[in-house]
Amino acid sequence: MLLRYQGEKSQPCEQIKLRFVEGQPVSVATKAFLEWSCEKIEELRKKTLLLIWDNATWHKSQAVEKWIWEHNQQVKKERQGVRIVSCLLPKKSPWLNPIEPHWVHGKRQIVEPDKVLTVQEVIDRVYGYFGLPSQGYLTLPEFVT
Repeated sequence: MLLRYQGEKSQPCEQIKLRFVEGQPVSVATKAFLEWSCEKIEELRKKTLLLIWDNATWHKSQAVEKWIWEHNQQVKKERQGVRIVSCLLPKKSPWLNPIEPHWVHGKRQIVEPDKVLTVQEVIDRVYGYFGLPSQGYLTLPEFVT
């Protein structure tokens, strides 16, 4: 899962944060990623996280929509934290997703045509490509319903 954000207006550099999740991309993983993303955005003293994402089932699940709504209600009530604005892209329109070029170039840089990479090799190469320190897996609750 990739978090991409812009720097300050005086320094409009793009920043990327990356986390891997063990297992399938499900609603629980998405909620954990959103919590982590809000923490990172709050560290930058920002008030809003604008999500621009595709129509993956785990992005638009009822559990994720409910979590975002509850999270925003808590931020509003406590007057602190990061508000989340979620925007789904039209179906079958990857060219509109600003993160897609990063994935395309990243995939080209890490693969080897004559070798199947291990999971750890892929993780190490992806972090290396983006110039990011490895942060390990995003942890999820053990029991998922």
